[in-house]
Amino acid sequence: MSVLPPEIHAALTQLLQALAAPDNAIRSHAEEQLGTEWVTARPDVLSMGLVEQMQAGDASTRSFAAVLFRRIATKTRKSPGSNEPRELFLTLQQAQKAAIRQKLLQCLQNENLSHVRNKVGDAVAEIARQYADDGEPWPELLGVLFHMSQSGDAGQREAAFRIFAATPGIIEKQHEDTVQSAFTKGFKDDDVSVRISAMEAFASFFRSIQKKSQKKYYGSVAEILNILPPLKEAGDSENLTKALVALIELAEVSPTMFKTLFHSLVQFSITVIQDKDLGDQARQNALELMATFADYNSAMCKKDPSYTTDMVTQCLSLMTDIGIDDDDAAEWNASENLDAEESDLNHVAGEQCMDRLANKLGGQAVLPPTFSWLPRMMTSSAWRDRHAALMAISAISEGCRELMVGELDKVLDLVVPALRDPHPRVRWAGCNALGQMSTDFAGTMQEKYHQVVLTNIIPVLDCSEPRVQSHAAAALVNFCEEAEKNVLEPYLDDLLSHLLQLLRSPKRFVQEQALSTIATIADSAETAFGKYYDTLMPLLFSVLREEQSKEYRLLRAKAMECATLIALAVGKERMGRDAIDLVQLLGLIQQNIQDDDDPQSQYLLHCWGRMCRVLGQDFISYLPSVMPPLMVLASAKADIQLLDDDEQIANLEQEEGWELVPLKGKIIGIRTSILEDKHMAIELIVIYAQQLEAAFEPYVLEIMENVALPGLAFFFHDPVRVASAKSVPMLLNSYKKAHGERSPPMARLWALTMDKVLEVLTPELAIDTLAEMYQCFYESVEVLGKDCLTPTHMATFIEAAKGTLEDYQSRVKKRLEDRQETEDGEEESEETLFAIEDDQTLLSDMNKAFHTIFKNQGSSFLPAWSRLLPFYDAFITNADSTQRQWALCIMDDVLEFCGNQSWNYQNHIRQPLIDGMRDEIPANRQAACYGVGIAAQKGGALWSDFVAECIPTLFAVCQIPSAREDDHVFATENACASISKILQSNASKIPSLQEVVAHWLNTLPVVNDEEAAPYAYMFLAQLIDQQNPAVIAAANKAFVDIALALEAETIQGQTAQRVAAAAKHLVQTAGIDANRILATLSPETQQTVRSFFA
Repeated sequence: MSVLPPEIHAALTQLLQALAAPDNAIRSHAEEQLGTEWVTARPDVLSMGLVEQMQAGDASTRSFAAVLFRRIATKTRKSPGSNEPRELFLTLQQAQKAAIRQKLLQCLQNENLSHVRNKVGDAVAEIARQYADDGEPWPELLGVLFHMSQSGDAGQREAAFRIFAATPGIIEKQHEDTVQSAFTKGFKDDDVSVRISAMEAFASFFRSIQKKSQKKYYGSVAEILNILPPLKEAGDSENLTKALVALIELAEVSPTMFKTLFHSLVQFSITVIQDKDLGDQARQNALELMATFADYNSAMCKKDPSYTTDMVTQCLSLMTDIGIDDDDAAEWNASENLDAEESDLNHVAGEQCMDRLANKLGGQAVLPPTFSWLPRMMTSSAWRDRHAALMAISAISEGCRELMVGELDKVLDLVVPALRDPHPRVRWAGCNALGQMSTDFAGTMQEKYHQVVLTNIIPVLDCSEPRVQSHAAAALVNFCEEAEKNVLEPYLDDLLSHLLQLLRSPKRFVQEQALSTIATIADSAETAFGKYYDTLMPLLFSVLREEQSKEYRLLRAKAMECATLIALAVGKERMGRDAIDLVQLLGLIQQNIQDDDDPQSQYLLHCWGRMCRVLGQDFISYLPSVMPPLMVLASAKADIQLLDDDEQIANLEQEEGWELVPLKGKIIGIRTSILEDKHMAIELIVIYAQQLEAAFEPYVLEIMENVALPGLAFFFHDPVRVASAKSVPMLLNSYKKAHGERSPPMARLWALTMDKVLEVLTPELAIDTLAEMYQCFYESVEVLGKDCLTPTHMATFIEAAKGTLEDYQSRVKKRLEDRQETEDGEEESEETLFAIEDDQTLLSDMNKAFHTIFKNQGSSFLPAWSRLLPFYDAFITNADSTQRQWALCIMDDVLEFCGNQSWNYQNHIRQPLIDGMRDEIPANRQAACYGVGIAAQKGGALWSDFVAECIPTLFAVCQIPSAREDDHVFATENACASISKILQSNASKIPSLQEVVAHWLNTLPVVNDEEAAPYAYMFLAQLIDQQNPAVIAAANKAFVDIALALEAETIQGQTAQRVAAAAKHLVQTAGIDANRILATLSPETQQTVRSFFA
């Protein structure tokens, strides 16, 4: 029975018909009417009316009313009581909401048509989500859904599980037994759609509950897996695909739940992947399921007797599923769409899976089964086998790098002959493998195998197939960008003569790639490229000067890129007048750009940056024409749309340059293309400010106020925030160079800047971006220098740091709890590993911020700093080595920059330094040893007894068995330097001084740490000057230690001269044979030392 009068329904019916009308004008008018007369004026009537339309209208009206109800319910409206924005349905009065909910559930239970019932179910799920998110109950819903899940009508049962899947949060803790029973019944349902919906609902529910609760449901795995074989036997690819998706979701959350049945699941999945009668999506989903286990529990996969061998075999098999109706590759070679979407193809799925297996299982597991196939496949008469083998090498080289790098000769023996293969796609795959290997084995490939690679791939540039030519040139980019100038130089003639030929190709994509490759070679060859300048630059100027149609825009963009990279390589002097001509040409091209999608725009931004670096101060005169368009991009606002229309969403999904973000049942569309341009523009501003310094001052205030400082809080796009953070110190530096660091204009800009920078140091979700904000802070302080921070600034910084540290501790605690719940073999997810890395970066940048403040403010920072003492104490004794290191470094700063006032905090410093010197983590020993040395050097008399007592512990650091190994040597050398500081500053406190000096000489040399070495060697020079008996007695060793430091360049400049002079004095005083000692050292060391003695 309707609660609304007939005239309301008549008006609503008319509105629904108009909204569905094919005529755009009628539809637009109806949308406007919907917004003003219904949504804004009477949302309660609209909501009830739509629910009643779901009850009484024809099928299409019922379906449309359900869709519209869901859309309207998610709209945001200010709540009448609190005036806070909330979702529209939740703003209605309680009685209205209750009445609508009741009718909505009636519609769900009474609807007979499945497609309409699904739409009504979506509406129910949306309201349930709103209640769950808001923490409000909807008690009637659960009862109705359980009732429906037991219904005799399969459609009702399916609908119940669909709603469970959409809103698992409605299932409360006290209903766990009932839930288990309902799912079990669903898994065994006679109707396949119900079984699949039950699987999907279970996966959604399982993901929503806490890890410790998940174990109660492990028993359901067998019943779930039993759903799969009948689907395969029936050839029901569609439902098998859905079922596998549900399993993938479960495997991501808890791979261990499958442990007891894992081998059976592996065997079943392999049969699905093999079955060519099934649809490709089902086969690929089975592959994805198996790969997911590798991602989340590689140990379980490695333990399975057949997993790795079977998976490698199936991946290689799928990779041969390529070019089925194009055996001679004529169609492939004729195509110019090099970026064709292929992600849904079997061969791509196989390649991607091989990459994941290699990265997760490692070379020891993956290489044996892979190379049991590859030699056979490379000699197969079927081109698809040879192609697959080469693509497999490309796929696994990154993950198997450690083992493959020692076997590159053998791998290249397989790959290089493919460059001469009769089939073009095999030659293409050979180029691909060499390109990928050049990146994955960067350094080794270029240094050891340049002759093998270059002499074999350069001839491929002459082949008759444009796609192969282009890919060979692309592989050269990978090789050349990692090659040193001296490696490339002998091949430049051959390389460039071939690439010049490609510039004459009739295929534009070949010309474009040739330009990119030439640009890369110029970048790597640097000044050696000057020889080819006169040949290439006129060609590029010719391309840039030609009036060209739209299809040539990318070619011209590549020519700009190439010309400006050559300019960077050869420099301003070599270019002469061409430098000015090139800049003027770029300006002309910029003026003629009309279309938003012109690729030349983005390339131009980078080209201007390069030309600024080339011309330096000569670039200033071009700023008036370069800056206005740059400022338009840099000042762009975010284009954000709230999407509640499926058609709108579908359209934007197809459109490039948009990112769709789900948020509380809605979809937010963000136009990323604008944001990427904004990001690039700000990066270019950084280059201009960095290169031009004071000359960039006229633009600083406008950029700082309208771009950089607002950009710090531009939360729509983190890269914009990061670029803005990089720009702030550079802009400050430009202004300082122009006005002076203590000028009134500088003071005004500094006050504005520091207030805004401090605002963005507060905790946030993007930890990596927050680290960049701390970097922005300390780099800005470095620009202004001594005493630039007020007490208010320092107090605000400490308050922000306090929040950040509390946030960090919460994350660490959560990770520890999660780790305790991790089951056997389960690995920490990539997400967790990245989060740990981000936190370490954050702590490091916070450390530098504290260091910079102490360095510039000295003891005036102590009152604010001391408010965080509980944090320092908690960190410095923490089981986590990263936290201990963080706190030790801060205590080092107190000792270094606060002089004898640091003694006020000795109860927080002394024991941690002692414990730190004994820490098993080398970085922590290094920080503690450094701290003791700084206390001796800067702490004054109050610290003298303590540092003297530390000498035995410092010697112990130098005597551990691994003291000179790479990981430990910096701790050892810091201990050596610290002993020298103590002996120099506190000699009166040292009993048996000569004995200690003799012992100290054995801790030399210092040949790694450039900060520690000067202290140690200046002290040694002092001892030589004093003709210290211990040094004279060990004169040969002391001379060698000096020679090694000079060769390692850990002492340089005046320090090196001073120490070398002392060494000469030692030779004379002690009467040692310097030539005989030098003869025992390397020729390089001999030459270095003789240059100092000359």
